[in-house]
Amino acid sequence: MTDFAKFADAFTPVEVAAKVNTLGVNKANMPFLQIMVLSLMAGAFISFGAMYYTVVMTNPADAYGASKLLGGMAFSLGFILVVIAGGELFTGNNLIVMAWANGRVSLAKLFRNWGLVYIGNMIGALMTVYLVYLSGYLDSAHHAVGVTALKIGISKVDHSMTELFVRGLFCNALVCLASWMVYASRTVTDKVMIIIFPISAFVAMGFEHCIANMFMIPLALVAAADPAIVAESGLSLEAIQVLNIDSMLNNIMAVTVGNIVGGTVMVAMAYYVVYLYKQD
Repeated sequence: MTDFAKFADAFTPVEVAAKVNTLGVNKANMPFLQIMVLSLMAGAFISFGAMYYTVVMTNPADAYGASKLLGGMAFSLGFILVVIAGGELFTGNNLIVMAWANGRVSLAKLFRNWGLVYIGNMIGALMTVYLVYLSGYLDSAHHAVGVTALKIGISKVDHSMTELFVRGLFCNALVCLASWMVYASRTVTDKVMIIIFPISAFVAMGFEHCIANMFMIPLALVAAADPAIVAESGLSLEAIQVLNIDSMLNNIMAVTVGNIVGGTVMVAMAYYVVYLYKQD
């Protein structure tokens, strides 16, 4: 193989495993200020993707599958920003468990990273909700965007805890697989193209992402408080009442647990057993 071919070809799965292992150590030892700023940014980046998705899904006519695909591709913006511009995202950081399993990161440092990133992502998402409210974004297209945001929020809380857990599990399996393939990439173009399909897939199939829901459900609550949006939606009071703080917290808790299991067990530990266990 020529030197150019070695450069142009993707990293092998074995090389990616070693890379994820090393990056996990770096992430676990990141200084507080750096990790919080990058986490805030990642929460805002995912919110941008959710905003883009909401606009694209407004008045999609009857092309259910095609509109879901297009909406998922729009949502991919958030993950592209996290990967290319830089950010610390809780769901992607579930891969740090590989470094823990390999004995290079303590359990305390693993939980420190997850806790700080989770809180930072949440603050970034909620700050974006407030700024979106101030921007008048929900009033776009004669309140149609606000109606879409409201209906998205209602659809997210209209599931059992088991359904939310499994949807969260599937979601983060795809997110962590996207991250894994990003680590196999060598160029920005590679990374962008690799992100689009797994991320658009989980969105199109209705799987649940805890950080995205920290933006989308509160935004729906804001929309539900606007009489003009409620009137335009044509929804009954009973249909809207399922959207409340309790249903939001139930969603986020179940989805978070599902995301952790999907990312750590289905991806990180599976690849750890294959490529790192007893390999040193």
